[in-house]
Amino acid sequence: MTNQIEIAPGCRYVPGFFDRAAQEALIGALRDVVAAAPFYTPCMPRTGKPFSVAMTNCGPLGWVADKDGGYRYQATHPETGEPWPPIPEMLLEAWERLAAYPHPPEACLVNYYRPNAKMGLHRDEDEADFDASVVSLSLGDTAVFRVGGTARKAPTRSIRLASGDAVVLGGESRLAYHGIDRILAGSSTSLAGWLPDGGRINLTLRRVTRP
Repeated sequence: MTNQIEIAPGCRYVPGFFDRAAQEALIGALRDVVAAAPFYTPCMPRTGKPFSVAMTNCGPLGWVADKDGGYRYQATHPETGEPWPPIPEMLLEAWERLAAYPHPPEACLVNYYRPNAKMGLHRDEDEADFDASVVSLSLGDTAVFRVGGTARKAPTRSIRLASGDAVVLGGESRLAYHGIDRILAGSSTSLAGWLPDGGRINLTLRRVTRP
């Protein structure tokens, strides 16, 4: 495996986890996922303001957000009502290599960042088992990723995540605030054959329930 760099206690950055051939194979698998569970736009609780990021899921559970129900996991796509498709084998293997956790992930969020999209600082805290790390994988345009501590006002550090890079949030950083400040449009061609506007795909593998 490529060298792992600890950028905060428990937060590991793995540059080049997927080489270009692996990225292309994964994109092919994701096209099948999105064909079965199309991208949709979640909304903020209470305000109903749409996210700038489109998303879908694969796995037994999927993370969703809307005005009335808030943030939660559910077994079906909120627009089609169909079960989420299975997590591709490549992603299950990535979890085994990176998560250091003995049980499989139950959800894989597939976030699509168009060139002008971003995501504010937030914590992944809708899960029941914080012993399991969150594994994040990047495809497409480079993103400026920012991570801090478990307090919102804690100091933050920024790194650039390129196509094929991985980040693992575990241990002291499992509940760290993190977000995407901006997308560096046109920095990658890996999604050009699939998404004509380019952008970035972020895959976030999570264990939701306690074993």
